[in-house]
Amino acid sequence: MDTPRKHNFFAGPAVLPVSVIKKAQEALWNFAGTGAGILEVSHRDKAFDAVLEGCKARAKRLYNVPEDYEVIFVQGGASMIMAMISMNFIHEGDKAQFIDTGTWASRAIKEAKRSKGNVEVLWSGKDINYTQLPDLSTLKFADDACLVHLCANNTIRGTEYPEFPKTKAPLFCDMSSDYFSRPINVKDFAFIYGGVQKNLGPAGCALCIVRKDLLARVPEHLSEMLSFRKYVEENSIYNTPPVFVIYMVDLAFQWLEEEIGGLENMHKINKEKAGLLYDVFDNSASFYRPTVTVKEHRSLMNITFRLPSEELETKILAEAKTHGFLGLKGHRSVGGLRASTYNACPTESVRLLSDFLVKFAKENR
Repeated sequence: MDTPRKHNFFAGPAVLPVSVIKKAQEALWNFAGTGAGILEVSHRDKAFDAVLEGCKARAKRLYNVPEDYEVIFVQGGASMIMAMISMNFIHEGDKAQFIDTGTWASRAIKEAKRSKGNVEVLWSGKDINYTQLPDLSTLKFADDACLVHLCANNTIRGTEYPEFPKTKAPLFCDMSSDYFSRPINVKDFAFIYGGVQKNLGPAGCALCIVRKDLLARVPEHLSEMLSFRKYVEENSIYNTPPVFVIYMVDLAFQWLEEEIGGLENMHKINKEKAGLLYDVFDNSASFYRPTVTVKEHRSLMNITFRLPSEELETKILAEAKTHGFLGLKGHRSVGGLRASTYNACPTESVRLLSDFLVKFAKENR
């Protein structure tokens, strides 16, 4: 327990708040005075029911979720939700519109094409290696589309929408990588989802915020295990839910509310952290090159960059590890480096990384 913790920049599963980890340690042995650990209690027990209801209530407070929306938990992560969206909401002949900003947006498009709907890609950044986002004002959103889908933050490419489009059609959004990192207006969306393993907890679950009127579109013949309507009707416990994951998400929400002071404060902290790194890049005389070409499109969560050569990238990764910096290697599909500065990543860790990058640049020009 006394082993020093290193500086965690993994993209997910990712860093968790220290206070959350310590509370979980205690709960592994004796959860809420039950005499059993959180990994051992039944999902039907009153002690877990309090966790589930508390977690949903905190999510609704943090995002100011309106009464006509519901919060549910679905096993399988965001990739499972992409498949379920296609099955639940894209019917034969429907028009479904997508914005392709990289791997996860592309995966959602791939799942949609399994349906019998007409999938339209409004914009794709593939030809420019997803180095920027579209100008939303130029996109032609169809009022009669069954849904418009986008991915708020590209974990791999390092882009993040600074604002979202206003659409008459239901707007669906994958927020896996910047979930609860900043305030949003839930009313702008019909369906929000995300894997929790980046900003909120361990892997194994997606949190969804669904506008209830959409549930009328769920086909009756659909397997109940794949029906969003069933998850809402059964309060996410139609089958055994990921009890421990939901417990950890509840602790993360408590941390956001009680220690951070809400999403306005969290957003300020996240901007400060990202700014420390982007300032290094912008003042490095091109030694460090952010992969995102438009500053306004740079992610506050996943900061991606390259060095002048792959040899230097290999060298810096080796040296970073000796200094206690973990998870800086870029995604295997694109290479380079990536620092994921999620909510729980301490500002001091980012500050130390910034100092290390400045020193490395001076010694290796």
